[in-house]
Amino acid sequence: MSDLRSFLKHKAYNLRVNSILSTTEAGAGHPTSCLSAADLLAVLFFYVMRHYDDEKSKTFFYDHFILSKGHAAPLLYAVWKELGVLTEQDLLSLRKFGSILEGHPTPRFDRVKFATGSLGCGLSIGAGVALADKIDKKDSKAYVLLGDSEVAEGSIWEAAEIAAHYKLDNLIAILDCNRLGQTTETLEGWDTRQYVAKFEAFGWETFVVDGHRTTELIDVFNEVKISKNKPSIIIAKTIKGYGVESVENKLGFHGKVFAKSDLDEILHKLKKRFEPFSEFKGDYDWKSKGLVSVAEPKNVSVMVNSLSNSKYKLGEQIATRFAFGEALVELGKNNLQVVTLDAEVNNSTFTNFFKKDFPERFIECFIAEQNMVGMATGMNGVGKIPFVSTFAAFLTRSFDQIRMAAMGRSTIKLVGSHAGVSVGSDGPSQMGLEDIAMMRSIPNSMILYPCDAVSTYHAVSLMAQYNKGISYLRTTRSATSVIYENSERFEVGKCKILKQSGSDIACLVAAGITVFEALKAYDVLKKEGLNVSVVDLFSVKPLDESDLLRIGLASGGKIITVEDHYRAGGLGESVCCALKNSGIKIEILAVDKLPMSGSQEELLNYEGIDAKNICDVVRKIVNS
Repeated sequence: MSDLRSFLKHKAYNLRVNSILSTTEAGAGHPTSCLSAADLLAVLFFYVMRHYDDEKSKTFFYDHFILSKGHAAPLLYAVWKELGVLTEQDLLSLRKFGSILEGHPTPRFDRVKFATGSLGCGLSIGAGVALADKIDKKDSKAYVLLGDSEVAEGSIWEAAEIAAHYKLDNLIAILDCNRLGQTTETLEGWDTRQYVAKFEAFGWETFVVDGHRTTELIDVFNEVKISKNKPSIIIAKTIKGYGVESVENKLGFHGKVFAKSDLDEILHKLKKRFEPFSEFKGDYDWKSKGLVSVAEPKNVSVMVNSLSNSKYKLGEQIATRFAFGEALVELGKNNLQVVTLDAEVNNSTFTNFFKKDFPERFIECFIAEQNMVGMATGMNGVGKIPFVSTFAAFLTRSFDQIRMAAMGRSTIKLVGSHAGVSVGSDGPSQMGLEDIAMMRSIPNSMILYPCDAVSTYHAVSLMAQYNKGISYLRTTRSATSVIYENSERFEVGKCKILKQSGSDIACLVAAGITVFEALKAYDVLKKEGLNVSVVDLFSVKPLDESDLLRIGLASGGKIITVEDHYRAGGLGESVCCALKNSGIKIEILAVDKLPMSGSQEELLNYEGIDAKNICDVVRKIVNS
């Protein structure tokens, strides 16, 4: 034990030194938050977590680690320097433009699987990782380092209750209870009894330790590893800035680095404080202790089998959300990595079909959308293909988790049903009217908005194969008519031209439910001797700029976009942006008034996005 303790104390000392060096060189960072957790990570990485070497003798970990308190990134990078993965030069590039070591962790550094730094996200990710390993019957553990400030976030407690519900005894949280936040004492300070009471109320095993006593940490991690049927949390009482007396347990030093002029003195005092652990002359071989023989691939890559053609009939009335449910089942038959997460609305999103056929791959997340997206991110990071579904309106609650997933290069699949005012009498709280804007803002995202069952079926296949970022499928509550043959081909970034003649005076660009309003308008206008082209904008992002430009110019240089979505950030603005220098005049019909309860027909008319309003706009073009 003495050799082990000395070895781990030495590692903790090195982590402190390198956290200070890198943040001082960067001129920014959170060294005091690193100093409080150095002992925790020293024991975790060099004693607890199991590892393996690849063919180049590079170390990888069999167990998982998520740094939820992402501002302690320099500490994590210091760990990887100790492991020989990063050099001193790498470490000193912290926060510099082009460096793989960003201010908060991202997969730009390939040993980081998940982007963190927006506090409150990490425990959900850890729960997703742990649940995925449970599904795959792996014995690996997921360790999550939490800061005590972030435990005030509601998403932490969403994750806590779902982890207990699924008995994730392979999920172990470590709470760095250092008492101090950015500007004030944390909610509970050092009152570890409050944390114990809260987590035990949520069904967790709790352990309280001195986070700077290595022997206590060794003992508690040994105990936690054999805990069964419950997730565990180690509440480690620590001191912010531990090791540097001038900042220890003092407010006002969060996010403040040590001056270069003070560095020699600080490091000298640190060395004196931790002697004899500034050097290690023992023969403890940590690598042989936690070695496992089963190696995992460095990067997870999953091949997706595409779907065969759908079997719908032209004219058949089927809701796109229903077709999504059927397509998901077919996808699940040939792709064992596909999992479905739903926020307790599976009989509305029709993921209940998947639940019936593949109950072990269906995850009920209850009414906790933030946690649901976070869990999906975790599952995706270990090789799953998660489809995440709820009402489009409620997905907006999880925007932070979505943007963080995108930062982490995640490829989760989001499905928002009950989009737009066409929801009807349920009223505006249930109407997804901001979702396209939200998803358009996400880098590398894909947005598909099908109008019928056939296009929805194909959209699910396209989503499953999309690996450049997050994908989003927007579905409609009401049944719509099947307008495409089952053999129709659909592509990401391509629209469908439904109507076109040689004498069109305008082009109607619609998606989803408004495609049918555009087609109704087409029929009315044709009887009046007015020809218009009609485009189904199946792929909202990426947009089919070339075809829109071509058909817009061929339709009198006029486009009318029609969408069941707020104007800001929606389909119309997307088309305007794409064709901004084309000379094409664009009129946007969108939801501009706060909606209310009513029938679908009443609401589409009230918002000016039904066939009647489309016809009125076209007639104005003729008379202008």
